[in-house]
Amino acid sequence: MSDMDEFLEMFFAECDELLESVATGLRQIDEGTCEMETVHAVFRAVHSIKGGAAAFGLGELVDFAHKFETALDLLRSDALDATPQVMSVFHRSSDCLADLVSSARLSDGSEHAGKDDLLAELDALIGREEEVEGEIEFVPTAIDFGDFGGPVVAEGYIIEFEPDLDLYRSGNDPCALIRALEKLGRTEVRINTDKVPVLSEWSKENPALNWEITLYTDATEAEVAAVFEFVEDCCKLSISQLEPLAEVDLGEAVEEQIDPEAEMIPVGENDGPLVDNQGAPSAPRLETPADGRPPKQTDAAATATIRVSLDRVDKLMNMIGELVIKEAMLTQVVQTAGLATEPEVVGALDGLRQLAGDIQESVMAIRAQPLKQVFQRMHRILREAAEATGKQVRLVTVGEQTEVDKTMVERLIDPLTHMIRNSVDHGLEDALTRQRNGKPQEGTITLSAAHKSGRVQIEVTDDGGGIDRPKIRQIAEDKGLVAPGAALTPGEVDSLLFLPGFSSKDAVSALSGRGVGLDVVRREIMALGGRVMISSVEGKGTTFTITLPLTLAVLEGMLIQLNDQTMVLPITAVQETLRPDQASVHYIGSGGRALANRGKLIPIIDLGCSFGLRDAPGNLEDGVLIVVETDNHKRAAFQVDAIFDQRQVVIKSLEENYGRVAGVSAATILGDGKIALIIDPEEIIMSTTSEPARDRVALIAVG
Repeated sequence: MSDMDEFLEMFFAECDELLESVATGLRQIDEGTCEMETVHAVFRAVHSIKGGAAAFGLGELVDFAHKFETALDLLRSDALDATPQVMSVFHRSSDCLADLVSSARLSDGSEHAGKDDLLAELDALIGREEEVEGEIEFVPTAIDFGDFGGPVVAEGYIIEFEPDLDLYRSGNDPCALIRALEKLGRTEVRINTDKVPVLSEWSKENPALNWEITLYTDATEAEVAAVFEFVEDCCKLSISQLEPLAEVDLGEAVEEQIDPEAEMIPVGENDGPLVDNQGAPSAPRLETPADGRPPKQTDAAATATIRVSLDRVDKLMNMIGELVIKEAMLTQVVQTAGLATEPEVVGALDGLRQLAGDIQESVMAIRAQPLKQVFQRMHRILREAAEATGKQVRLVTVGEQTEVDKTMVERLIDPLTHMIRNSVDHGLEDALTRQRNGKPQEGTITLSAAHKSGRVQIEVTDDGGGIDRPKIRQIAEDKGLVAPGAALTPGEVDSLLFLPGFSSKDAVSALSGRGVGLDVVRREIMALGGRVMISSVEGKGTTFTITLPLTLAVLEGMLIQLNDQTMVLPITAVQETLRPDQASVHYIGSGGRALANRGKLIPIIDLGCSFGLRDAPGNLEDGVLIVVETDNHKRAAFQVDAIFDQRQVVIKSLEENYGRVAGVSAATILGDGKIALIIDPEEIIMSTTSEPARDRVALIAVG
């Protein structure tokens, strides 16, 4: 990758952060919960995108960003009110800006479909305000600078500082050195860019930057030179005494320096580089308080971050997984050798296990990212869906900072997009119906996330009319998806929505009606090791609930024995283990068994039978029952032959090489090198406890 490609990639990475800032700021402005600084931040973000795009010759992006920032400038100067109509233009402009950045990144030459219309709307906003501004007459105002306190004498040093390439390679930062000088007194910093070539010809081998620093201080020259002590061999440095100025009355000097004929060019807050009276950029200057003390460092500046390729983090995570496997193998060898009772050996193994766990948690923390990035995209999806259906909708987000594994972040976008569109199109009523039902004309969709019971739970809730179950059942019967008259619970009727090809819309629209939607959501969530469920109350609304594992790499599991096979049961599903007495076991029908547990009867499922390892259920006295509870709160007692251990296991996917296995979510490698299957408790319960007429629906519902 060339230097130019690296800079371009850095620019697009920065654009992602800036676009996120724009979208967040606009929502805060729209909600009326922001201060004026938020408006300034939005303006600066668009301005920064325009400046970077100009450096790389991205003309189309520059033109649109310029028009957008011009309109935003009117908003921040109170020349434009944040009305719903104006904010609608700004939101759509933010979406268009994101599309143009994406197009520039992919170099595909594609254009935003509504860009020209948006430019016309922005022109209308700008033009209307320009007409008003044209009627305002400028009135000069006299400013009294007061008494500057008499004559002063300046003393200090002029420092000429030009870093070599080795200074940057050694990790030193010129800005840090200049800040160190500020501790000695007041500084004026000027950067000389005369030797810097145009960006297309620039090379990191020749930085070509140098600074001239005027330091007003009573420190000695040796104290000044000490600041550069560790870099004096990798820079050109000159320190000279500042020529003492004649005693000058500053009040008189101000009068002499003001040229009444000079052209005055106003510069707004952070509008860009300072300009002289000829309009040419002047050198940037590091601001220093008048008392000579260094500026207070903000928390953002104090938190250092680095960009690391995700491939490197993935490789590190794979190595952690191998470490967990090696630790299990070492434990197996120690037990085989009869050293499991040796205190030194046991202590060393425990220390190794603890260290491996700490490293794994640290790497998971590096991979973890908040869902804010995904949630913010949903605002645009909702706006587009609302526009397509003509409904008034607002999106409320809760728990944006909930963290999930990085690999899940991008893969959650499509499922959540389907759900948001489904909620707008199917869940929410039109404004007239809502008003007739005593609801606000504007519908509300709530997108929330939280950590619960060792998993991530995401919910999409609407305040619409709920699921029309008789209609859903009739459509399913007409399509032959369920037998007429089959006994279905309300939850199983709701689960029919996940069947492939199912659609409750009679006509095809831009959002739905083609039978492609929730079945895709189910497949994509299951591919992440998750589940999706529906709950609905007629007239009140519908909630889609997604549960996901915290990571796709390592799992805390319980090792169990079924005949001669060792399998793993996820510990997050386990409620308790017990050896039942005969009084707590009840026999139902032909071979059915249930366990009286905490005031409820729950089915007993022999896992050996479920996986075809034996033909008939084993004797309860010879085994152990493990009570489990699934994400949708269904409970059962799994009968197993024995419980070996509880340990972390590394998740290995089976679907890529063998396809999907019923009742199995993944596999792992044990300490003795054997393969063990990881059980999917929810699918086992649903497939075993459903009546034959409901099997198909139940298997769909597990997704």
